Amino acid sequence: MVRSIQTALQNHLDTGVTTLAWCWRVTRTDGVKLGFTDHDEDISLLGTSFEASSGITASEVESTIGLNVDNLDIEGAIQSDRLSEDEIAAGLYDNAFVEIYRINWIDPTQYLLVKTGNMGELKRTQKMFVAEMRGLAHELQQERGRLFQYSCDADLGDERCKVDLSSATFTGNGTVDVVSNNSSFKATGLDVYNQSWFTHGLVKWTSGPNLNRYMEVKSHLKNELGEVIVVLWQSMPFEVQVGHTFDIIAGCDKQPQTCRDKFSNTINYQGFPSMPGNDFITQYPIRDDPKNDGGIF
Repeated sequence: MVRSIQTALQNHLDTGVTTLAWCWRVTRTDGVKLGFTDHDEDISLLGTSFEASSGITASEVESTIGLNVDNLDIEGAIQSDRLSEDEIAAGLYDNAFVEIYRINWIDPTQYLLVKTGNMGELKRTQKMFVAEMRGLAHELQQERGRLFQYSCDADLGDERCKVDLSSATFTGNGTVDVVSNNSSFKATGLDVYNQSWFTHGLVKWTSGPNLNRYMEVKSHLKNELGEVIVVLWQSMPFEVQVGHTFDIIAGCDKQPQTCRDKFSNTINYQGFPSMPGNDFITQYPIRDDPKNDGGIF
């Protein structure tokens, strides 16, 4: 791609003695924009303050000809006042939009947008993180359209599924009673529901620091005392405490029997349960076998 460089910046580059810095602007999934720079002083550009001494460094940008995915790694310490380990854990930086600028720090009006992309895999330890930035070509590697498969590929209650989740049958309201950890707790308010009714379902928090955050339900159990235990697939990013409230949606394992017996919704089942599987395809005909005798269907 041919880039157009500002005349003033080109003149600065032509001097051979430059005052250049790298700047990264990250737009999180909640719309918040954060700026960081490897310069030793903050830089203001395009309405964003690029913070110095943020502990962030980046590898060289790898660019290729064709449709291969360009990438680089951004790593650093979680020491900026604007970088929160809890927010990283909460997924606010997953697939965040990233812009990389080359700026003349003497005159920040002289800049060049070098690359844009999205945050990819993000690894973190207690006080460090490494984020992979992927070029726009990675979108071409994502699946589009439907997959023909045995199980349903709709989300419970969406426009294809059509199950009415406003019904009290499928949506409950609970309150945390006893906390084991941020992914397991006892709850009140769900006693009328059978065990496993909410397994594979979804919790949405309606109070506390996890307000409006979602998490999938791994299991919904009742112990010998009749106490309801909810176990989530992953820990919530912020602390779960006694008294926190949540809405919980019934679980669906995407199987045709569940769609029929639990939701009476077979007509809207979005899977293909009659499709022959791999085992059937690789079998050879056997005489007198009613399922695979070599005859026509």
